[in-house]
Parts: sequence; C-alpha cells; structure tokens
Amino acid sequence: MDLRIDMPLVLLLLLPLFLYFGWTYFHERQRLKRSHIVVLTIRIVAAGCLVFALAGPYLLLPIKEEQIVYLVDRSASMNGTEDEMVQFIQESLQSKKEPQLAGIYSFSSTLQTEAILSKTLKEVPKLTEIKATDQTNIEQSLQLASGIIDPKKATRLVLLTDGNETKGDALEFATKLKGSNISVDIKPFSQPVVNDVSLKSFVSPQVAYVGEQQQLVTDIHATSAGQGELLLYENDELIHREAVELTEGTNVFTYKHAATAEGLVKYEAVVQVGQDAIFENNKLTSVTMVQSEPHLLIVNGYETASPIAAALGSQSIAYDVVAPKSLPNELSSYLQYNAIVFDNVPGHLVGEAKMSVIEQAVKNFGVGFTMVGGENSFGLGGYFKTPIETLLPVEMEIKGKEQLPSLGLVIVLDRSGSMQGSKLELAKEAAARSVEMLRDEDTLGFIAFDDRPWEIIETGPLNSKEEAVDTILSVTPGGGTEIYSSLAKAYENLADLKLQRKHIILLTDGQSQAGNYEDLIGEGKEEGITLSTVAIGQDADANLLEALSDMGSGRFYDVIDEQTIPSILSRETAMISRTYIEDNPFYPAIYNAAGWNSLFANGVPQMNAYIGTTAKQGATVVAENEKEDPVLAQWQYGLGKTFAFTSDSTGKWTGDWARWQNWGAFWQTLISQMLPSYNDVAYDVRLEADGSFMITDPTNEAAFLDIVAVNEAGEELETQLETISASQVRAVVQAEPGLIFFRIADEKQAIYQAGLSVPYSAEYELLPVNNQLIEELTQRTGGTVLKEPQDVFRDFTTKGADRQNIATWLLLASMLLFFIDITIRRFGWNFLTNAKKKEPLVEEKTIPEDTNVAQLLKGMKKRS
Repeated sequence: MDLRIDMPLVLLLLLPLFLYFGWTYFHERQRLKRSHIVVLTIRIVAAGCLVFALAGPYLLLPIKEEQIVYLVDRSASMNGTEDEMVQFIQESLQSKKEPQLAGIYSFSSTLQTEAILSKTLKEVPKLTEIKATDQTNIEQSLQLASGIIDPKKATRLVLLTDGNETKGDALEFATKLKGSNISVDIKPFSQPVVNDVSLKSFVSPQVAYVGEQQQLVTDIHATSAGQGELLLYENDELIHREAVELTEGTNVFTYKHAATAEGLVKYEAVVQVGQDAIFENNKLTSVTMVQSEPHLLIVNGYETASPIAAALGSQSIAYDVVAPKSLPNELSSYLQYNAIVFDNVPGHLVGEAKMSVIEQAVKNFGVGFTMVGGENSFGLGGYFKTPIETLLPVEMEIKGKEQLPSLGLVIVLDRSGSMQGSKLELAKEAAARSVEMLRDEDTLGFIAFDDRPWEIIETGPLNSKEEAVDTILSVTPGGGTEIYSSLAKAYENLADLKLQRKHIILLTDGQSQAGNYEDLIGEGKEEGITLSTVAIGQDADANLLEALSDMGSGRFYDVIDEQTIPSILSRETAMISRTYIEDNPFYPAIYNAAGWNSLFANGVPQMNAYIGTTAKQGATVVAENEKEDPVLAQWQYGLGKTFAFTSDSTGKWTGDWARWQNWGAFWQTLISQMLPSYNDVAYDVRLEADGSFMITDPTNEAAFLDIVAVNEAGEELETQLETISASQVRAVVQAEPGLIFFRIADEKQAIYQAGLSVPYSAEYELLPVNNQLIEELTQRTGGTVLKEPQDVFRDFTTKGADRQNIATWLLLASMLLFFIDITIRRFGWNFLTNAKKKEPLVEEKTIPEDTNVAQLLKGMKKRS
C-alpha cells in the first residue's frame, strides 16, 4: 500500500496554520487550562485534515492480476510470417502465470479480435481472415488495445511486427503512455523474400503536344539479377513490349514515344518476371496532358454510319465514332475529349456506372454533352432518373400526361435465392422507377416469385406511388424459381381490365419448368396484352425468354451488366406509350440565343417529329414547337455545357432540316458551343511525401481556386484544402492507389485539368525491419525488444494498483472534529468527561421563619 498526493503544494497551507496555533499557545499558555489545550489540539487536527483533503491524497492498493496483450501485424509486408508468429505466441503462453491474463489481437489498417483477455488462454486459435492488408497502422492498434485493457492493472502490449508503419505515428502515441501501467514489448519479424522485382517510379511529361516525342522513364528495382519483360500502355492500349535484362539493384529504362492520344492521356508501365514475391508493386501509372485541337466523341446508336459525322464532313473538328457497347469505364478515357454526343443511344447499352463517369466529366471537368433524339433516346431510351438526365437541360417526363392512353403494367420479378444481392436490389430499384413514371390513374401490379407467385401489389389503380415504391423495395429473397404460374397470374389480372395499353415485364436470372406458354400468351394477345422479358446473367434461360417476348410482341433484353436493369425497365415503361413521340410536322419557333440566330436568317425549315420532354427550370430553350415542348435546349451543368436536341439526326424526324443548306453549320455551331474554356495558367500539382498534393498558382490567387479531385471510376473524392500561401494550396485527398484527376477552376470558371498517379502503398515495398522505430518505441514505454518467447511473461517492474481516494474521509474527520470543538465550547469540558457532578443552576437561600406561619404549622400538627 502506498500513500500519494496529487497536489503537494497545497500542504504549504499548513505553515500559516501551525504558526497561528503556535503563537496562540505561547502567548496564552499561562492562562490555558487542560480543557483549553484539548480544544486547541482538536482545532489543529481538524484544520490539518482539511488541508490534506484539499491536497488530493489517495492510497494505491496493489493489484496482483497482470495483463499481456499480443498485437499481431498481419499487413501485406508480413506475408509468410504468420506461422512463425503463431509459434512464438504458443511457446510464450507456456510461461504464463496464474494471475496473468492474456489476449490476442491482429491488425493491419485496423484491429480485430482473435482471443479476448482471459486467464484461461493456453492455445492460439486459428487466426481469422483479414481483408484490408494494404496499410500498417501501429498507432491505432496501440490506441485500441489501450481501450480494451483495465488501466489499473499492469499491462504489457506485445507487438509482433516489422515496424514499418504506413499510416499513423506510433512514437507520438507512445508519449501518451508515459506514466501509465502500460509498456510495449516488440518481437521483430520480417517477410522472407527470395526474389522480388518492383517499379520504383514511372515518369511521363506533365505536358506534351500531339506528335511530340515523349520520354517514358521507368525505374525498376530487382533483388537479384535476371530477365523480365517491360510493357507500356497508352490509354490501356499496348504501345511497347520489351524483354529487359535486370541487374541487382536499380535499373532505368527510357522509351521514346510520339503522342497520338489527346487530352489527359494515361500511361501505364508493367514489369513481369518469372518468379516474383510481391505482384502489387509491378505496376505504376502516369498522366500527361497532350495538347491539341478540340476532339469530339460521337456515340452512334445506329447500325449504319454516323449521320452526325456525315453532316460535319472531313474538314471539321476531329472526332471519334464509337458504338454504345464500346464506351470505356474509366474517367481518363473521357477526359481526352472536349465534348460528347449521344445520338439515339439506348440507356441499357450504356449502364449507370458509365453514365456516372460521364456526369463527372461534364460537371467537374467541363466536357460538353449533347443528347440527340430518336426511338432509343431520352425517355424512350430509359434515361429516367439516371445521371444523364441529371446533366441534361430537360426532364424525361412530358407535359400533358392526361393525353396519354390508359396504361396497365404488371412487373413479374424473380426473388429466388440466386437473385440475392445486387441483382435483386437493382431490379427493385428499377421497378420503383417504373412506378414513378406512371400516372396516378394508371394500373399497376407487382408479383414477386420464387417457387410460387407472391402478389405483392394487387393489380389495380395506382393510388399512392410512395406506398407502392416502399412495398416494392421491401421485397426479400426467397427459394426456387417457377415462372409459368407467376406469368399466368399476371395475364389473369390484366385480361378483363378495360385499358388501352396492357403490358407485362418479366425479370429472372434462372430457369423454370416447362409450361403451356403459347396458349397463355396467345390468349393474352387477344386481350391486348404485350410481354417483354429480361434475362439477368448467364444462368438465365435466354432462349425461353427471347421466345416469350417474340410471342408476346414485346422486347427481349439479355443483361450481363446488372447496372443496366434500371434503364431497361424505365425504357419499357416509356415504350408502352408511343405518344412520347410527337409526329405532326411543324415549324419550330426560334428564340434569341447567342450564336444561333444567324443560321435562321433565311427562315426555319419544317420538322416532322421529336420526343416529348420538359425543359428544366434555368434551361435556355433555343427552339420549341407550338405545344411549348423543347426541340433544342441548353444549360450549364457544373463546368460543362449540355444540350438536348429532341429530334433525330437521320432526316426521318428532322425532315427538311436534314436537307437544309445550314445542316452542317447547325452541328458545327452546337459543337462549338459545347466546348469548354480552358485556363492557360499552368498550375503545378505535385504529390508530397506525406501523401498530400501541393497545388501552386503562379498568379498568386490560390485561395480563390475551386479544386475537385475525382478517381478513375468517376467518384468525387473527399478533399480537404489548406491555403499555405498566396500561391500554394495543400489538398489532402482520401484516395486509393491509382489515377486521380484534379479539376482546377478560377473565378471565371476557366478549367485546368491535371492527372496524377497515387502509387501503390508502401506496404508493398521490400523494406527491412525498422529497428529504429522498434528501439525508440520500447524505450519510450519502458518495454524491451524480445528475444525468447518466455520473456513475454517476465516479472513486471511496475505493478498495478487500485487508487482509493481518501480526501472524502479526511473531510468527514475534519467536520467531526469541528463539531466536537463547537460542543465543548458550548457545553464545557465536563459535559463530555463527566468528571464532576453537575452544579445547580439556581443557588439555594435560607428563608427566615415567619412567626405566624410557624404557629400555624404547629397547630396543624396538633390537630392531626
């Protein structure tokens, strides 16, 4: 047991107390009685107790139990050491004493439990799988372990690691352990590496011009001499393959390449060898801004040659024409273009993942975008509530829905076990979108099936869209797959309804038992019911589903990419009403819009048809028909300019426009207005050693820049900006290894693009044990570098103790003594000691005997 005081300086208050009581005693000692001395003593002790209580005294009561926590580093740099670490722990547990508790935890970027703290741990359990191994965060593991243990008990944290932390600062946290019951022991382990080849750096010029010879420089490190192969890619296309001789140590290779791609061009270097310990460090990317004339991407939805490319001619802006299915997934592939045109492109051939990437290219990098009408475009193309609808100046919904024919839609959705996960979630979302496209007076039914049909929403008028959407989204997966009975139920529900359009959409990813589909669908056609089918995945019976859609006069969709399911259902919902197409010839009204009026100086040609849409608030309508439906609309979306041309490009709908002398000039004007305005200021963007990005503005207006970071998947990244000076801004970006793109815009919204490569984690570098960190961490915490397993359970130099505060007891003692003091002063010393008898309060006096009274008393005695 040990007595300690939190604030010893408070004890200095005892000096004036002792001086006061001492002075009182020596000056009054001649008159002091025994009782006075007792009272003075009581007062001194009471005041002393009060001062001691203010000083914060406490007792440390020893605790016999001790805690040992193993922290096992299972990051990528420790691959191949797990068995060795488990054996070390197992051997050390043989030395565990009875009052000692032990627990095992593993960590990489975070901590997870393998065996909780207990006295009974004798065997090492099988370590659980750990997913994220690309970081080592020793600081966080120490911090979390400190929260698990009892801080009153003596604790030893045993780290099994190579000491190479890639995240956090363990030494900084170690200072917080000073003075605590926690010490840190470390047993160093290192990854056994026989042969490893890694790319240390890959550099391409920040800026280049088309046709200019660029130097692509690779720095390859090899642990031993050997042969390898170096591959270089430009925008994912192989441009160079070379067999290389590698010497032990550093190998530098330079390749000269004339840039052919334009815009932000991604270069990638890959080194391959026969035997390699770490594959993750064999690839690096770099980005070069290749400056050139504007470049256009035309996505052609027709099976024939692009009508827009024909209208532009060979002397216009440079362009590439691709099919919808060939659209890339990466943001870098779109940033090489200045503008994109979707010409009659169905949404289900694009998918929402690619739509999201395009939306980011428009919003944050100023890439222009135009959608051109046709039977597979706008609402009929399945773009309702997609990222493409978000960026366009028009909505897919149309005015005058009261003019639409009465509709009846039944969605038959597979909810079997094989649909569990993203397939079912996307299918439910798609069904919910379809509901939102219907009118309140339309008819809706929803059947979910597994081995039998479940009528989730009975076929009838759509009274509440919100309630129907919530019901659909609540569907959970079930058992097997049985299509026929569910389809028969849908036909039965629609058959007797008096509606102008009746349609069934069947979605499934499986196969079913045979049924008499021909009679079922034939009878349904007599009642005006049509059927479309969607086969999800390779396990679906595509042949059956395609045959059903043919018999049902509908459409068949063979879905490989699950992301396209929502576009398919919204397209089907729009297709059941052909009134989306306005096909009465008219002369569009042209409004005063900059750059357009000169084209129509000699009049406006007649147009045959267009797709009905609704202009968004804030959009500029350049041309519209007499119903005030937009034919050509534009607006600003983020940094990009977007257009909607609701007629087509073939002449079938545009009519006289396609034979108009200014037809080519019309497209050139539209494209020129889409092009972004780029900033001529060359901002310098560099990756710092701490993983942040430093952006330098030569105009000294860094504080006014609008900076956005986006990854290859088109996802906007969380970015924290810190102004360092008038010319520099630090950007801390939460980014995974790979390409990251910066969009920098000034107050005039002039755009500057930059791309940088975030290299692979240092976890995949071949590094020796970090002995410096290990030694310093153990020294700061009072631990040691372990050599033998039994050293883990050696005696503790600092014992655990339970702190018992005694200030309250001292305060109570002081109050009691003061109460005794007051009692003595009020009632006297004899009240407590009873040493003398109690004195009478009133003094007795002798009463003189009165003569008459005496005689009277004598007479009374005689008579008695």
